[in-house]
Parts: sequence; C-alpha cells; structure tokens
Amino acid sequence: MNAQICTLRPPVPTPVLRRVQRGFTLIELMVVLLIIGVLAALVVPNVLDRADDARVTAAKTDANNLMQALKLYRLDNQRYPTAEQGLQALRAKPTAAPVPNNWKPYLDQLPNDPWGKPYVYLNPGVQGEVDVMSFGADGEAGGEGKNADIGSWQP
Repeated sequence: MNAQICTLRPPVPTPVLRRVQRGFTLIELMVVLLIIGVLAALVVPNVLDRADDARVTAAKTDANNLMQALKLYRLDNQRYPTAEQGLQALRAKPTAAPVPNNWKPYLDQLPNDPWGKPYVYLNPGVQGEVDVMSFGADGEAGGEGKNADIGSWQP
C-alpha cells in the first residue's frame, strides 16, 4: 500500500499579499477624494435644477386643475366667481352677490403653489376670461426662470 503523507505548513507571505494587508496610501486616498469632489461638483447643480423644474410643473398642473374646477362652476352657475368671491367660491358657497343658485363644492381644499403661497385669481383675466396664476419662487409679478409667473394660459 502506498501511503500519502500530507503536511500542513503556514502560508508564506508574498510581496503582493503584504501590500494588500498594509492598506491604502495617503496619495491613493487623496486621488479618490478628488474624484468624488469633482463628480459632486458636476452632479449637485443638475439635481438642484430638477427640483425647480418639478415645482414649475406642479404649479402648471395646479393652475390647470383650478381652471377645470372654475369651468365646472361656470357650467352650473352661468358665470365665473367674481374677483371678490375668488377661488374660495370653489370650496364654500359665496355669500357676496351674485350668489350662485346651483352651487356645489368643487374642491375639498384650495392648494397653495409649490412655494407655499396662495394662487392668484383674476376676473377679468389678463390672458383669458379668467386667469389662475402663481408668481413663482419670488412671489412677485414678473421674473425669469424659477421666479417667472406661471399661469393657467401656459401649456
């Protein structure tokens, strides 16, 4: 019979294995941090701009939804709410003249624009018979970019 003898010996450290065990050098860590910094500088501004785009889109959607509720109000009552009655006429029956005969609740609550300010109702409107608008991020008429006015007349 042939007997095989198996001996166990501890592994001999090789130069490659010793290098892995030591960790990263300061230069390697600095290069990685530099790459992460450059990527963050390129990505963060784009992500912040997307938030502003989302707010503008939400404001356009809200303005169009309010216009749909106003059109239903007009179908039932043969007129839009007056400027004095405002958008509140979609939530609660107006008490100021002209009091609508066929009023019903058109909205459970009035939304604020994405910047936390109430929407503006104009009767007569500037762009149409009536207008619903937000003054944008700055809350003032006019402006450009995220501060531009957003209205129900915009697609």
